[in-house]
Amino acid sequence: MSGLLSGQFAIITGAASANGLGKASARLFAEHGATVAILDLDLTAAQGAAADLGPGHIGLACDVTDRDACQRAVDQLLAQWGQIDVLINNAGITQPLKLMDIQGANYDAVLDVNLRGTLYMTQAVTPHLRRRQRGSIVNISSVSAQRGGGIFGGPHYSAAKAGILGLTKASARELAVDGIRVNAVCPGFIATDITAGKLTDDMLVGIKAGIPLGRPGRADEVAGCCLFLASSLASYVTGSEVDVNGGSLIH
Repeated sequence: MSGLLSGQFAIITGAASANGLGKASARLFAEHGATVAILDLDLTAAQGAAADLGPGHIGLACDVTDRDACQRAVDQLLAQWGQIDVLINNAGITQPLKLMDIQGANYDAVLDVNLRGTLYMTQAVTPHLRRRQRGSIVNISSVSAQRGGGIFGGPHYSAAKAGILGLTKASARELAVDGIRVNAVCPGFIATDITAGKLTDDMLVGIKAGIPLGRPGRADEVAGCCLFLASSLASYVTGSEVDVNGGSLIH
């Protein structure tokens, strides 16, 4: 199948959730010719999500907070594929806590999955991408990082996602000489499994009032941005943070 990622191999972390950003990106990447590896904590869910994409795609269990696990997953994929072209650091968790309610364990959990996981996966693929002198890494941040909070995430979530923006820019600066591009996507309020069933009608009205486009985003709209950044259409884009939030940051 021809497409923007024809003949390329992509890793997407945290992509087993049926209605999540990672799964939407995996689906779109596959439609554009990529062979995709879905990494998730749950092996059965990862394999099922990969099977949904069609034959040839791979589901692997991987805890992104474990550096050795990240390296093992990358090594296994390189042994099977021979190359990796794209990494989407999508794995993340959130917690709806106020500033004074954040405990050490909350901080560790949210910072580790979002920020440490992004670092470890980037470290795992970088030697291979350097050898090939090419590659695209896309990190999923959040409008919460830019405006200091979103709908659900507490201050530690904003901090983790802001850390991803700093990591993205520093990685882009360091890896540019090797032909590796690193960019971040900052989604706003997206209708996914995380928000399903947790919003009252009044809350939804208030949320929409803060979005110039007047509606929540869809997972496939974030996936489209990831596809652009992963593809050769964005060959001169690195170190950027792209807003996919319906205009909520300017509101």
